[in-house]
Amino acid sequence: MKLFIILALLLALVAGIFFTFNKIVPSATFTTLSGQKMSFETLRGQPFIVTFWATDCESCLKEIPLWLDLYSRYHAQGLEIVGIAMYYDPPNHVIEFNKSRFLPYLITLDIEAKLATTFGGVNVTPTTFLLNRKGEIVWQKIGLIDQAELQLQIENFLKEK
Repeated sequence: MKLFIILALLLALVAGIFFTFNKIVPSATFTTLSGQKMSFETLRGQPFIVTFWATDCESCLKEIPLWLDLYSRYHAQGLEIVGIAMYYDPPNHVIEFNKSRFLPYLITLDIEAKLATTFGGVNVTPTTFLLNRKGEIVWQKIGLIDQAELQLQIENFLKEK
């Protein structure tokens, strides 16, 4: 009986990993703070990062210089970054924060948590996803990112045609 339970747990773990990674994100639409209407489907064809954050999240704020660095290095080569402000973050805080920091990457509000649901029920910040050119989630991190690890992934995807 113990062996059966262990095998069932291992199967559940493997299934969870399989369904978390290489899962194509459905085509959810969003509007950036600059008024641009977009969908994740329109971002396919290039690698992109989706990061869920909040203005009151210390770890999220620590990551912003990393996003700025990655954006300045790789945006011209095709990388896009989408920062999704969590549903509980007051929109006026996000708008003011964005104005004061001049964030060059895409920022959107997730007031109804639809985007968090699209990505499997995100409820912890920061949570970051890297998607390949097909729109498949190939890397996910809850908590502070390791820039070197993510940068290596990005460079590999940018080399692919």
